[in-house]
Amino acid sequence: MNRASRYEMDMCSGPILSKVLVFSLPLMLTSVLQLLFNAADIVVVGRFAGPTALAAVGSTGALINLIVNVLMGMSIGTSVLVARHYGANRPQDVMETVHTSIAISFFGGIAFGVMGILICRPLLHLMGNPDDVIDQATLYMRIYFAGLPSIAVYNFGSAVLRAVGDTRRPMYFLTLAGVVNVLLNLLCVIVLKMGVAGVALPTVISQTVAAALVVWCLCRSEGGIHLDFRKVRVYGGKMREIVKIGLPAGIQGSVFSISNVVIQSSVNSFGSTVMAANSAASNLEGFVYVIMNAFYQAALTFTSQNLGAKKLERIRRILFSCVGLVTAFGLTLGLSVYAAGGTLLTIYSSDPSVVKWGLIRLSLLCAPYAICGVMDTMVGMMRGLGYSIAPMIVSMVGVVGVRLGWIYTIFAASAATQPAETALASLYWSYPVSWSITALVHMGCFIVAYRKITRERALGA
Repeated sequence: MNRASRYEMDMCSGPILSKVLVFSLPLMLTSVLQLLFNAADIVVVGRFAGPTALAAVGSTGALINLIVNVLMGMSIGTSVLVARHYGANRPQDVMETVHTSIAISFFGGIAFGVMGILICRPLLHLMGNPDDVIDQATLYMRIYFAGLPSIAVYNFGSAVLRAVGDTRRPMYFLTLAGVVNVLLNLLCVIVLKMGVAGVALPTVISQTVAAALVVWCLCRSEGGIHLDFRKVRVYGGKMREIVKIGLPAGIQGSVFSISNVVIQSSVNSFGSTVMAANSAASNLEGFVYVIMNAFYQAALTFTSQNLGAKKLERIRRILFSCVGLVTAFGLTLGLSVYAAGGTLLTIYSSDPSVVKWGLIRLSLLCAPYAICGVMDTMVGMMRGLGYSIAPMIVSMVGVVGVRLGWIYTIFAASAATQPAETALASLYWSYPVSWSITALVHMGCFIVAYRKITRERALGA
């Protein structure tokens, strides 16, 4: 047994449901830890730097995602490709994919980081950030983008480890990095009085620690995922395959962010108090989302490995297992966060107005959040089968199109004629409506794609 084997997982034989849970639970813990550390950023800045600083940090998320999602989407191509070659027992192809991915992440991180630093302030102006927020939001984003190479290397390296079933070591690495983040937050914000820079700089430092640990892990691994710096370069064939799968995923993520930027701009029109409330509520929802997202990752990886191993009969069982689990987890957690929302929001801010406005968002997004989980899981199944353009188009039309149409019609009418509480609620309704439509269409697409692959394999045999 080599040093890495006890962390890896054979997804092509044995029980599926239990293996999905074993794969997903460390991902959930990793994501929850990451959000706890991010929440620490928001809590520290909200408590010790004030509501304006809180609004500045919270208003940057959608815009950061808009810029970096194309790059981060490429890591999905890495995960799919490594898992497929791993399932097919092609170590040379795994090796070429790993080294190509590290090259893409580092140099892509530099390029996107420079771009983000240059254009963040003009984009914040376009979003309508208030004058009392924009300077601090710009500072936060510029520090964040300066650390983008490290953030990208960590994400691509973690994608490699997930593809072979290793979800535990990224959890260990992120835990250590998160502790560093929290300690530096307390030092920089409370002691050194650095404001938003005091949460941005620790984020970059902690992500650099996590990236270094992932690289060290890959260097010490054996087999196809072993990283040798002398071999880090772009292998043309692997680059094309990563782009084929990852670029549509990245474009989808960025287009998603366009709708979220428009929604954030609409939220900004209600003032800094509502912005702070929206930031706190969305951070709480994030805990539910990242737990459900673990089943998206499971669907993608399990499907990719079994497609590579030519075990198509297991893919339907993967679908039922992942959809069933994401529904159960989504309903339970979404309803729990909604029920405890009044208490949880006070963790972020003691201002009663922030709590009141935050509860409006929680009341409309948390209860039906399982629908979002099902939608994402179906996207994972499609990408695992090698289809990335179809889910991109469906999501762009079903989510972005519906939301933008909703904002410029239903929300616009409500904002012009209804009280602020009603208008804000009408804005948030765009989420569950778009999830429901898109999830149904993705299910239909999966049925068509699966039948097509099954027929092709049967004809080939």
